[in-house]
Amino acid sequence: MSRPTWDAYFMDIVELVKTRSTCIRRQVGALIVKDKRILTSGYNGAPQGVRHCEEIGCLRQQLNVPSGEKHELCRAIHAEQNALVQAAKTGISVEGATIYVTLQPCSLCAKLLINAGIKRVVYRGSYPDEMAMSMFNEARIELINYDEVVE
Repeated sequence: MSRPTWDAYFMDIVELVKTRSTCIRRQVGALIVKDKRILTSGYNGAPQGVRHCEEIGCLRQQLNVPSGEKHELCRAIHAEQNALVQAAKTGISVEGATIYVTLQPCSLCAKLLINAGIKRVVYRGSYPDEMAMSMFNEARIELINYDEVVE
């Protein structure tokens, strides 16, 4: 019997997490893990008590805003942000943890993850945000593009 690596295991789980997303344009999931234990999860969607884009439409789509630009024109909280908020709400430290994400984090999320003490980011795909990657590298955060990993 072949067992998945820990990265494969958590990437499989985060693929399921993203299915809770209410974003019309892109479903994203995040999972924060420390010492092989899941601390929190998050997916992109509108804040609690606020109507979702799937109900009222997507302003970014209506305005033809390209991916990676004008993040403020979005009702949704990013998956990474939601995972960090869940940790804060329940008093869980993410210092030294790994975050698994179904998409490369943007620069807004990169800043939050760096200051939250995340030390490792495992992600899929790419996102048009070179500033995020530059900041992760400068902060010496370990970056792993899971799509490039041969397991």
